[in-house]
Amino acid sequence: MSGMNSANDRMADMSVHVYSTEPVLEVNIQEAGYEPGRPRIHDISFQVVPGELMGLIGPNGAGKSTTIKAVLGLLKDCKAEVRIAGDPPRYAYVPEQPVFYEDLTLWEHLDLAAAAFGMDDHSFEEQAELLLQQFGMESVRNDLPGGFSKGMKQKMMLMIGFLSKPDIYIVDEPFIGLDPRATRDFLDLLLEERRRGAGVLMSTHVLDTAEKICDTFVLISHGRVASRGTLQDVQEAANLPGASLFDCFDVLT
Repeated sequence: MSGMNSANDRMADMSVHVYSTEPVLEVNIQEAGYEPGRPRIHDISFQVVPGELMGLIGPNGAGKSTTIKAVLGLLKDCKAEVRIAGDPPRYAYVPEQPVFYEDLTLWEHLDLAAAAFGMDDHSFEEQAELLLQQFGMESVRNDLPGGFSKGMKQKMMLMIGFLSKPDIYIVDEPFIGLDPRATRDFLDLLLEERRRGAGVLMSTHVLDTAEKICDTFVLISHGRVASRGTLQDVQEAANLPGASLFDCFDVLT
């Protein structure tokens, strides 16, 4: 029971101060899709401020992945205005499905990412060594990721994302494949970054965890926003005062 209490206490400590400053991410999607004349999502707008963790939730096929692709500018058939803070914009995208080069080691992947981010050698080595330690990946630093488990590949994606310390993290289903220890390490690092002032947009199906760690939510159903705001706002939209996020999700979708 004491272990369960400590885990709950850790989740309770995930809240951080949400800064009253300019948003690090502003999104206004009129419509977007994969084929001309057949939009998958409509009228989706939200903003993320420094320190905020926004959960993007919804059932399969609701439009979460399409929304993320629209934010990242990956869709040709897209009418949207997206502003990411910074000049140039500084963001990190952690995809649901790990993407890697078969002939590069874990360390070489980190080195390549650091070069893309414009990091100097000292900053890269210091940050990379810390991430290897935090995710328990020191022993495989010189191994090829093709032989990694799904969870290890996901850890590599998270490490690449955390490497550059951007203003906004866009994370798609981060908990898939992570064991409880890796999940804790990820949440701890995310908390550090939020306290630094980074914002987070996180798509997830893990509603019990999202309810504990997210400041706000965008709930998408059938390609449109079904509810947006704090848990209390979602509860009011579902007409379920005091209900869990899971119960509200069930009603609104």
